[in-house]
Amino acid sequence: MTSVRLTDLAHGGGCGCKLAPSVLQQLLADKAAAMPFAGLLVGTETGDDAAVWQVDERTCVIATTDFFMPVVDDPYDFGRIAATNALSDVYAMGGKPIMALAILGMPLDKLDVETVRRILAGGDAICAQAGIPVAGGHSIDSAEPIYGLAAVGLCAPSNLRRNSTAQAGDAIILTKGIGVGIYSAAFKKQALPADAYDEMLASTTLLNRIGHELAQDADVHAITDVTGFGLLGHGLEMARGSGVRLRIEQSRIPFFTQAEALAQAGHVTGASRRNWNSYGDGVDLPAGLPEWRRALLTDPQTSGGLLVSCKAEKASAIRDRIEAAGYPGTRIIGTAVAGTPGIEVV
Repeated sequence: MTSVRLTDLAHGGGCGCKLAPSVLQQLLADKAAAMPFAGLLVGTETGDDAAVWQVDERTCVIATTDFFMPVVDDPYDFGRIAATNALSDVYAMGGKPIMALAILGMPLDKLDVETVRRILAGGDAICAQAGIPVAGGHSIDSAEPIYGLAAVGLCAPSNLRRNSTAQAGDAIILTKGIGVGIYSAAFKKQALPADAYDEMLASTTLLNRIGHELAQDADVHAITDVTGFGLLGHGLEMARGSGVRLRIEQSRIPFFTQAEALAQAGHVTGASRRNWNSYGDGVDLPAGLPEWRRALLTDPQTSGGLLVSCKAEKASAIRDRIEAAGYPGTRIIGTAVAGTPGIEVV
């Protein structure tokens, strides 16, 4: 079978494949509220990272699914990135994964079986790191390659962390650098240097397991992960859900080392523009901000970091703890303040 690039078989890649926030909002507009189901603590109300069902006074079940098309060409790396991204939703809710199911769609007329086996092996390897089995799954023959996981986790009700419980006065922490979408756009055009690829891979295969630990700290009020809607999109979900205003300082945002240069060279995704068109009315940007810099703020992240809202007096210690746990890109990037829910970038 002719060798092809995985990314050439897909019209998009990674979390950049997600539907635009505005489209998703329309699709869910008539969704019934979760009120008739007393055990459903978290549903679709605030666009949170996973669904949560309380089993009893000690146990909540966290359920989520995440899958996408290739963001890289190496099948093993693709599997690792997709699995890391899927498990992130459990960690972002404060939970610990217990098992996963594989979701697989492959164009078997274009890819050989060994390539697909390598994708699955990459996902298995990440699940092994997380200490969980891939206990089953479902597969179809599809026009484009698709892989991901349905993941299940557990947490105590007191450790559940939502994206809608930030408090005015909190500090805002981001645990990974921004730039996955820009790097992947450059990669697709074969313009991404090898060291930048290594940087992207290290970030996107780093499990967000620190979320489970942070959720046991009462000074951590809210957590979400930054994925396809970009820093501004997921920050806006936190702001609106919590009824606060996030003030983000540009100079404090961690970016991948070559993200700014690649953005200025035009390596931005269509998803970045769709993101801005969907939620730009909820964001105040500095006057005269260049379009390439705005693209960084709306850049779709695949397997991005956690956005953490915590007590301001404890923020430095919490940041240091996250960094020591293996997240060197961690930065305090802003604050939550009282005011009209939204984001202002300063």
